[in-house]
Amino acid sequence: MEPRESTLRFEFNARHFFLGDVTSAREVWFVLHGYGQLAKYFIKKFSALQELGICVIAPEGLSRFYLHGNHGRVGATWMTSENRLMDIQNYVAYLNAVCHHQIKDRPVKTTILGFSQGAATAMRWAMDGNVFFDRLVLWAGLFPPDIDFAKGAALLHGKHVVEVLGKQDEFINQERVAEMHRLNTLLNISPTIIQFEGKHEIDQQVLAQIAFMR
Repeated sequence: MEPRESTLRFEFNARHFFLGDVTSAREVWFVLHGYGQLAKYFIKKFSALQELGICVIAPEGLSRFYLHGNHGRVGATWMTSENRLMDIQNYVAYLNAVCHHQIKDRPVKTTILGFSQGAATAMRWAMDGNVFFDRLVLWAGLFPPDIDFAKGAALLHGKHVVEVLGKQDEFINQERVAEMHRLNTLLNISPTIIQFEGKHEIDQQVLAQIAFMR
């Protein structure tokens, strides 16, 4: 007899990190880390934004694991291929909760930045329709290819979309760049595309460039 699957809802505690004062900030950035990273370290890459009056909020993937073997450094992930739809539902609900907890209904200019795996996470969250944002930044990552592109095109209409690629990024090749352009076409967007001389990383000069874009 095959096992039967059942699901249930229960209360779940999750952490997030922030820099700056959200009540007085002129802007808020939600920054979503990549696979195997932790929010408390990832957010430090954005510390310079505080001087510009920007509050940075870094949620963390709900699943953590040892990066090597069964001890040592720990990383987090937003989802895996196992039970992926439920993982997506869970992290979207979590991200909505973080947003409501931090900014509530306060009108403030908002940027959502997703790095690597966090790029697809950012778009799926945005498409849920419960977070207001002015700008979407995909850094070293692509739009998820399984989204509703008609809905995505409507969502991104009038939004500022930025795509950032490191020229030495070991995860970016010609096929990935071609896929990026294909997905942009499907979404009917003309994003600002920034390439820098670097690898799979957050570059401080590019970060400052984006922060000063209007």
